[in-house]
Amino acid sequence: MSEPRNELQLLREWDADTPPLTDPARARALFRLHQAMLTPTTLAPATVRRRPVLRMAVAGVAAAAITTTVLVANESSPRTEPVSAATVLHGAAAEERRLEKPIAPRDDQFIYTKEIVKETPAKGGRTRTYVDESWNSVDGSKKSYVSELGRKQWVPVFVPGQGTWPPTKWTELEQLPTDPRKLVITLRDMGGKPDYSKPMRAADWPMTQVFVSGLLRAPVLPKGLRAAAYEALATVPGIKVLPHQKDADGRVGIGIQYVGPAGTPWAKGGPVLVFDPKTYRYLGMHDRRTVGGTRYEQWTYIAASAVVDRVMQRP
Repeated sequence: MSEPRNELQLLREWDADTPPLTDPARARALFRLHQAMLTPTTLAPATVRRRPVLRMAVAGVAAAAITTTVLVANESSPRTEPVSAATVLHGAAAEERRLEKPIAPRDDQFIYTKEIVKETPAKGGRTRTYVDESWNSVDGSKKSYVSELGRKQWVPVFVPGQGTWPPTKWTELEQLPTDPRKLVITLRDMGGKPDYSKPMRAADWPMTQVFVSGLLRAPVLPKGLRAAAYEALATVPGIKVLPHQKDADGRVGIGIQYVGPAGTPWAKGGPVLVFDPKTYRYLGMHDRRTVGGTRYEQWTYIAASAVVDRVMQRP
């Protein structure tokens, strides 16, 4: 099996001494890189701003009948069963709907997130743990305060005509469809009027899986949207199911990794999403990154999230 590769690694290695790219900047760079590898086409315009947000878990999945034997726990003893990516993701959607607690934050509030990141040098060494707490403005009208791998910074307010993709403003998130097919097309069309009559092409999927997965990195979403995103991921071609994957707490689960077509930045695979083998609840992500020639194994998970009234307020 080929080694999973962080699809942002080349961008990070380009100049490791500069501040890390924001997610919108990464998306733009990946989009341009991918399109440069294809026959030129007419692209819909999209307005994106440089706005630091939580890292995007770039992992696509497919409903294709690609299965593997994974460890499935029961009350007596472990057993093995063939499980498809579609089974895992539809199970994750069902679990999300069962546990979902709808919220309706006000525009003047903030989304609080506590993310735990653990890193270990790939060749061995001390494990470092980062506790990243962030407060993101619900509508972008207030300064946000974000942390990434311990790097803390204030984020300027949105100005008219600027935004991110996938959107982060709550009002824009509420406008995204909860029908998985429509959600995929809406994200593909990057903020333009969705053309539901236009079928997905093979060349559309690599970047679309970036955007769908970006939604899943948001700690809080409108009712039904996270479940729809799981089901949307289940339609993306290019999936590998990896057994015996661990989350940041050492729990063994089912891993799902997007592997893109040859010649794309995802050809050797992206980060691995880890799901509970029994309930299919999402546990966290296993990724890799390289800094200054040193490669790190990285595990992340969301420890807490909530809606609060001000920066530095904790639930």
